[in-house]
Amino acid sequence: MTQTFERDRTSTAQTFESVEPATGKVVGTFTVDDADRVRDVVEQAQVASAWWSSLGFDGRKERLRAWKGVIAKRATELAELVHRENGKPVADALLEITLAVDHIEWAASHARRVLGRRRVPSGMTAANQSAFVEYAPFGVVGVIGPWNYPVFTPMGSIAYALAAGNAVVFKPSEHTPAVGQWLVRTFAEAVPGPEVLSLVTGFGETGAALCRSGVGKVAFTGSSATGRRVMAACAENLVPVLMECGGKDAMVVADDADVESAADAAVWGGMSNAGQTCIGIERVYVAEPVYDRFVDAVRRKLDGVRPGATDDAAYGPITMPSQVDVIEEHLRDAFDRGAHAVVGGPDAVHRPFVEPVVLVDVPDDAKAVTQETFGPTLTVHKVRDAEEGVAKANATSYGLAGAVFSRSKERAMQLAETMRSGMTSINSVIAFASVPSLPFGGVGESGFGRIHGPDGLKEFTRAKAITRQRFALPIPLLSFDRPASLTPKLAKALAVLHGRSAPRSPR
Repeated sequence: MTQTFERDRTSTAQTFESVEPATGKVVGTFTVDDADRVRDVVEQAQVASAWWSSLGFDGRKERLRAWKGVIAKRATELAELVHRENGKPVADALLEITLAVDHIEWAASHARRVLGRRRVPSGMTAANQSAFVEYAPFGVVGVIGPWNYPVFTPMGSIAYALAAGNAVVFKPSEHTPAVGQWLVRTFAEAVPGPEVLSLVTGFGETGAALCRSGVGKVAFTGSSATGRRVMAACAENLVPVLMECGGKDAMVVADDADVESAADAAVWGGMSNAGQTCIGIERVYVAEPVYDRFVDAVRRKLDGVRPGATDDAAYGPITMPSQVDVIEEHLRDAFDRGAHAVVGGPDAVHRPFVEPVVLVDVPDDAKAVTQETFGPTLTVHKVRDAEEGVAKANATSYGLAGAVFSRSKERAMQLAETMRSGMTSINSVIAFASVPSLPFGGVGESGFGRIHGPDGLKEFTRAKAITRQRFALPIPLLSFDRPASLTPKLAKALAVLHGRSAPRSPR
């Protein structure tokens, strides 16, 4: 994913225009918020966070559900806006919004169970103590969101941070500021009072200012390169970060797989949203016995799948013009190195649209295999078996998501466990994103930290330990009045209680 401003649009030092990627029509004009403005917004959010936190889990749940209701009732309106500003079909935008609403509900309804104070065992040494753990909010969380899923992806941070008791300052991508503005405005309608969810807009400098503004944590979604810059800015003040970066996700198709289902999933995972999906499929490794059948099925399923701006289009334009350059570069490199297209070809690019491209015979070190393409392309590779496919799938610095197809539950689970990724679907693609109770995040170049599920709620809190003395010990351990005779007794007790597990000394 990228977070740089490169779309053609007019800009001054104070404002910029968001435009439709398919037509160039202006969606809206937004301010370029500087460091002073960002700092002011964060200071206001810090005041609001005290009120929001004081509402408790039930008060926040009631208000988050009210916001969820507003989004649900006006989902078509929001989907139309996503279509205009991002370019994806309205139906796909509505699916994204549906998932986001589910996550708001899950975060709101499970926050108390996950984050509320609970008693934990004290252990023998501290038997006179009652022990508790609870999770306290950071105060204000800064969320830097992406443009490819401008509702669903940032909501994985926003909803969970809010449910945990934080105020949120949201910086949407400069390519989708209107969507971010819509979310913030509808929250204010549903939750009148202090500005718990607030907005800042602009380019990279605005994001950097948010990192340095005094927020308690920053949640970032974007490219690995931009993520490093975000981390560097946050490191100046030891601000913790959550990083959800890019991917080069793979599908592995075993020789016992349902080939038709696997092909259908690969086509959706690779082409939906014009391939602009960090958890989509870019590489497919197919066991040799079913390779030809799989390629034929992919070819058939892509018949009639075309991009466009009309209602009958399967997917929309490439949102960022600079990404078309990357797609062209990867295709050119692959063809120069001997790859063949079974769908599409070198002439697939018609800015701002890219036709589906499926490549075979692509060398393992080609850019289309090693680098994130972020376009409607697939590379399909013949492998000896699924195990070799997983090994090749793991041969990347990324580790976000993936998929395996096999009719054997045991084998499929083993393949999924072996795949080096934060998330893996079996006999489907991207299914994990629709399960609110599952954590979402990657490893390696794909980032660290988790949104969604209990891990996502805890991500926006700090664990706090509390002990309460139940009774005083007859002999104080933590005191300078501790008698000297206690030391040998303590050593003997330690050996009796824990020494049995020590290996025997050789004779």
